[in-house]
Amino acid sequence: MKRFRFSLRPVAVLRAHRELQTREAFGVAVGALAAAERALAATVARLRELEAMGVASRRDRFRAGEATAFQHAYQRACANAAETEQRVVAARAELQRRRAEYLEAYRQMKVVTRLEEKARGAHRREIARLEQLELDEIASLRAGRLPVLA
Repeated sequence: MKRFRFSLRPVAVLRAHRELQTREAFGVAVGALAAAERALAATVARLRELEAMGVASRRDRFRAGEATAFQHAYQRACANAAETEQRVVAARAELQRRRAEYLEAYRQMKVVTRLEEKARGAHRREIARLEQLELDEIASLRAGRLPVLA
């Protein structure tokens, strides 16, 4: 009985390796997006906190120095929030790009896997056919050796 040998095995190995790399890159992109979203949530929370402080400070006496410092802090927080929001948008775009790469690598790997499955099936059928031929030949030899009873 001859062993199965898949001629596209090197291609399958390369595609499986590429699929693994793209899956890992996709996982990193998911983590980066989650981190960016957490940073955005923290920045927005800080912004809301500053807004609440600003409203509370206006209830008391007006102090120009404090109001100016608060305004600068608030502007920095707004700029930081906008920056963080841009990072989230960039992380989402990167995630989509990595997802597309992963799906393409997965599809390419599945094509080779299906080809290997088909080749294995054909090999099994051929081996079964050859075994059946051997069994038929053995049976016909035995039948030829039996004495004929008359």
